[in-house]
Amino acid sequence: MATSRLDVGKAGTTEVSFVCQRCSQPLKLHHSFNTLDQALLTELAAPLVSKSDSEDTVDWVPATATQKTHATPPDDGVVSRKHVLPVRLPSTESGNGFTLLGESEPGNAENLSHRLKVTSHLFDIMSGQSDVDHPLCEECTDTLLDQLDQQLKITEDECKDYRDFLDTIGSSQEEVDEASLDEEVKQLKAEESALLQQLDSIETEHAQITDQLHKEKDESKRLDEEEEKYYKEYNEYKRQLLEFEDSQRSVDNQLKYAQAQLDKLKKTNVFNATFHIWHSGHFGTINNFRLGRLPSVPVEWNEINAAWGQTVLLLNALANKMNLKFERYRLVPYGNYSYVESLTDKSKELPLYGSGGIRFFWDKGFDQAMVAFLDCLQQFKEEVEKGDTGFCLPYKMDKGKIEDSGSGQSYSVKIQFNSEEQWTKALKFMLTNLKWGLAWVSSQFANK
Repeated sequence: MATSRLDVGKAGTTEVSFVCQRCSQPLKLHHSFNTLDQALLTELAAPLVSKSDSEDTVDWVPATATQKTHATPPDDGVVSRKHVLPVRLPSTESGNGFTLLGESEPGNAENLSHRLKVTSHLFDIMSGQSDVDHPLCEECTDTLLDQLDQQLKITEDECKDYRDFLDTIGSSQEEVDEASLDEEVKQLKAEESALLQQLDSIETEHAQITDQLHKEKDESKRLDEEEEKYYKEYNEYKRQLLEFEDSQRSVDNQLKYAQAQLDKLKKTNVFNATFHIWHSGHFGTINNFRLGRLPSVPVEWNEINAAWGQTVLLLNALANKMNLKFERYRLVPYGNYSYVESLTDKSKELPLYGSGGIRFFWDKGFDQAMVAFLDCLQQFKEEVEKGDTGFCLPYKMDKGKIEDSGSGQSYSVKIQFNSEEQWTKALKFMLTNLKWGLAWVSSQFANK
């Protein structure tokens, strides 16, 4: 299909431009396109018809003067004849049998449209007669002609080869042995029959193999499903195994920690851990409770009572550890209100706690309780010496008094008719003896 465009000039005139169908460059048409007549268009629109294939050559029919300018007979003797049919083109018809394509009046739009239609129709006819779209520029035409020349040369070479082959076949007059050909045909038929039988057996085998293949595919699919199921179960068991291993490691760590704590507790002396006897200046202390009073340091009686409660509890625990039953007295640990019970007079309770005041200092019960406690400590000492003759306390005790072996001076544990300094020192010596007893019991019953 030819492509055209309208260009309006500076003077108002309208020009029609066609473009090349290959390179799309604008074309300038020859002035002869303006003088096309109906006969020429009819001739160009006529189809090319060749004669029968049985004829080797055809005659060249001379054309009219107009046709001679557009066609020349070929050189190789093969002629194509062009039949011109009386075709009437509606776009070119006129009342007197011809159409004037030139411009009769300047600026006539109808004449311009008529020329555009005629030229476009001409290019369509040319494009329909071949595989090449028209119009073409000069360069594209030269390129097309070169390509056609190459194709023509190739075709001529092929025709020459065919002719040589036909000449060779025509010149060879070999005799054909029909018997040998019949025998060869029989052999070929027998071979064909054998091949057909082999083909049937192969097709049967192929069908069997196909069935077997389907079965194997089904079996493979089943095995894949079982494998997937197996891996799911394996992953689940693996997860459970990892959880059990984590739990086992956790239990092992807890067991190790518990064993370490047990070993530590076995090495720990319960008496030393529970009852810490030490000193703070002039005071003896048990679990940080001071036992005693000084004029310069008036310790509260609640602290003294608490210290006596811890002291009674410690001596009672040591006696129970040794299965010792005290004579004459029984220790009753009761916190800040601990006391000593007399075994001769069970209604008599000797309090090991006080509240201070004048009335308290005239009360003999507190002094008797301290003397009774010192007697129980002396019984503990004697019981230990029965099993260990080398055991000896640093301070001697006798009838409520404690003797300092260094100076030989004795200090009473009674608070009446005694100074606070001496009373505090006597209690400090008493706690020192108790600490020695605690150390001996810890060494003897460490593994029990």
